[in-house]
Amino acid sequence: MGAVHLAFLGCGFITRVHSRHLRRLRSDIVCSYASRDRDKAEQFRRRHRGRRSYGSYSEAIADTSVDAVVVAVPPRLHLELTLQALGAGKHVLVEKPAFPSLSDYEAVLAARGAARKVVLVGENDHYKPLAVCLRKLLARGAIGDMVFGHFTTLAKKFKPSEDWRNDETMAGGDAFFEEGIHWLHLAASLGPRITRIEGFRPAPAVGGGDRRAKSMMVAFEYDNGAVGALYYSREVPSLFKGMRLSKLLGRKAIITFESNGLFVVVRGAGFPRILLPGFRDIRGYQAMYRDFHLSIHEGRSPAMSLERAMEDQRLMDRIYASLKGSSPTAVLR
Repeated sequence: MGAVHLAFLGCGFITRVHSRHLRRLRSDIVCSYASRDRDKAEQFRRRHRGRRSYGSYSEAIADTSVDAVVVAVPPRLHLELTLQALGAGKHVLVEKPAFPSLSDYEAVLAARGAARKVVLVGENDHYKPLAVCLRKLLARGAIGDMVFGHFTTLAKKFKPSEDWRNDETMAGGDAFFEEGIHWLHLAASLGPRITRIEGFRPAPAVGGGDRRAKSMMVAFEYDNGAVGALYYSREVPSLFKGMRLSKLLGRKAIITFESNGLFVVVRGAGFPRILLPGFRDIRGYQAMYRDFHLSIHEGRSPAMSLERAMEDQRLMDRIYASLKGSSPTAVLR
């Protein structure tokens, strides 16, 4: 299989993160960089040994040598650039949260069908070794009948006042929508399907440069009869500024895991088992890009397809509807 020529649309923090992880995939993926500031794009090209730099997103999309683009700009710009890229015959990897509404997803579905191209929503957490390990354990019945799921992601990490995430029109929503969606996906992608869900938001803090609502508790019910809760905050201190423990509790055993993926402990009737899911690609970026590369060459749907991301969006919609007091316990269909 030949290498895919990939152009990043946007040269910010997340493009740096992706580019670092792509160093191991240089035989499969060749990167170029586009920014509204040509000098910045050229700096990224030199730093990450890219092929080309562009002074606008449209210039990169119009380049016939570019096979695919990564939409790595604030969410408000995702839909326009995704549709533009599909219209130009490019495959697309769009950062998550991909779009703020289901109608946006539906517009992209139609454009994807017309273009016959691959669209992958950049949910790297779906691919990380922790998620793969947990899915395998549950599929094998490691804890027996599941009773509870307890997911915790706490850290005191404020954004500066000038950060675009403070503008909900740019970010698509508050901190939970913009970042907590990754943890919601983890809770919803382990095998059992979430059928009912409700959100509870603590009173937001007053003052400070980070003006977003930064905490959310979500309660839900799975189709296997288990119930769960997700505790998300970016204003509560945690051990080592980010280490936290989550659990899956069953009638046969309990799985305790470090939420970032450092370790998994399975304890039941015998001695506890300690599993190390994997550190080399702990955040799943390389596995995600391998899936993108293979999906392009094989003409198949990726694991993190638009359809899969729409399931997460429906959950998000129900969470925020419940905050407004509209029938939060309605069954999802």
